[in-house]
Amino acid sequence: MPNYHRNRVPGGCYFFTANLRDRRSTLLIDQIALLRECVRACLTELPFHIDAWVVLPDHMHCIWTLPSGDADYSGRWLLIKKRFSRSLPIFEPRSPVMIARAERGIWQRRYWEHTIRDDDDYVRHMDYVHFNPVKHGLVPAVTEWPHSTFRRAVAMGLYPAEWAPGGGASDGKFGE
Repeated sequence: MPNYHRNRVPGGCYFFTANLRDRRSTLLIDQIALLRECVRACLTELPFHIDAWVVLPDHMHCIWTLPSGDADYSGRWLLIKKRFSRSLPIFEPRSPVMIARAERGIWQRRYWEHTIRDDDDYVRHMDYVHFNPVKHGLVPAVTEWPHSTFRRAVAMGLYPAEWAPGGGASDGKFGE
């Protein structure tokens, strides 16, 4: 079994990707209200700042800034994933081992995390988050995807409303 090393910076800013196990599923947008409720519950229990978030049918990307002195993003992901999974009826195929462990088969076991290094890295990842629905061909313009913090970012003056309307923004190197 791999030994995963997570970079933990108290009060740090992180980019995450969390995927459903079934990458053909549309569960995240089908159950967007439930997902939002689970995130709100986590925010109440273990606060953090949501810098950016986009929810796509089978995965999501987000940027969080943790409170000063706090590096427990794993606990937050555990709460979100667990609450979401437990709120749904069992519908997914599960192995005998998963059943014995009372595990669900909704999420991929882990998530991808990247510690934001500097302002340029932050901007690239913000762009990546908000441009992702266009990248995946879900909408022709960033403004058309409803499950994103893009409109909030526009209201805060971080982006012009017409940013990337036809599929192009800056140099296209978004967080990769």
